[in-house]
Amino acid sequence: MSGPQQLRVTLSTIAREWSRIGVTGFGGPPAHIALLRKLCIEKRRWLRADEFEDGIAATSLLPGPTSTQLAIFCAWRLRGWRGAVLGGVCFILPGLVIILGLSALFLAHDAPRWIQGAAAGAGAGVPAVAVSAAIGLLPASWRRASGAKVRQARWIGYLLAGVASGAIAGQYLVLVLLACGLIETAIQHPELSEGHGGLLAGLPLAVAAPAAGGLSALVWVALKVGAFSFGGGFVIIPLMQHDAVISYHWMTSAQFLNAVALGQVTPGPIVQTVAVVGYAAGGLAGGLLASFVAFAPSFVFVLAGAPHFDRLRRSGHAQAFLTGAGACAIGGIGGVAIPLAVSVAHLWQIGITALAALWLIGWRKGVVAGLVGCGALGAVAAFAHAPLS
Repeated sequence: MSGPQQLRVTLSTIAREWSRIGVTGFGGPPAHIALLRKLCIEKRRWLRADEFEDGIAATSLLPGPTSTQLAIFCAWRLRGWRGAVLGGVCFILPGLVIILGLSALFLAHDAPRWIQGAAAGAGAGVPAVAVSAAIGLLPASWRRASGAKVRQARWIGYLLAGVASGAIAGQYLVLVLLACGLIETAIQHPELSEGHGGLLAGLPLAVAAPAAGGLSALVWVALKVGAFSFGGGFVIIPLMQHDAVISYHWMTSAQFLNAVALGQVTPGPIVQTVAVVGYAAGGLAGGLLASFVAFAPSFVFVLAGAPHFDRLRRSGHAQAFLTGAGACAIGGIGGVAIPLAVSVAHLWQIGITALAALWLIGWRKGVVAGLVGCGALGAVAAFAHAPLS
């Protein structure tokens, strides 16, 4: 893949168009990718279709939010590092402003009763979102393991390891995820283990080491979200749930459900959920800090790696790692639905969870509309004096 194209695309044009996508990008990565494709290929013809598809393939191999990295990459192709930084910021900022404003409203201790009901209703739909996301990611990951039955058996093992860690040991998901990726890489490419065994064994342990608390803990949680979330934005749910609720007590289980719901219904990348956790931990400054730390790796990965994306896309080592780590990540997304479902406290919320599962999994309808509907049902329940504690 060649370097950035020196097209006559002004920085003001990039700022305007990438901000527009950031404002209108409801629906997560599929919507963002569709909007970027329409802009860069169909409408403006800034990029060739094969360049764009190569960008999708390469960013899918990187940890962190794929659609954010693709937005940064497309802007890099047009105006180099200045375009990449400006485009990435403009893509992220609108959703960040919206989600921080909603955090102040939904996490307020004296929020109106209908707001509390809407939050409880939307949160009740989150376990179904996690299961639906995992199901949606399964086919592509399974295709990576196609071929020998022993490779498919390993893939199933990685998936089950992720389910177990997401369900009962979410704080160790990063360790398990990296271990699965490194094991598969070592099996497919045994030459890597020669002379590097200590690194392969020590890296997951170093990554899993917890922070003491305070701002350092918030930075560490956000860094795990941005630098180790292989498998798409939904991986942040099991990565954050244990840390935010149990390890550091920044928020209750119900509030974490609200945070995930806000990350789904607002425009921009799903990783914005980390801003809600940061807000709960340290107010507006905490939300901004968590968001900065979570998104910084994406800029670093793209700016440093974009000139080498061709090599990365063809790398057997990267493909092998993602076969193991990706299967584990999908299992983690599905597994975390168990503790999330346990957090649903009231009978009327269980009914909303069932309706959300029918909407998302049975009828395969959109996440944003589903969670907005759950919130509306929750507001109605609040007006009917349903319990909200």
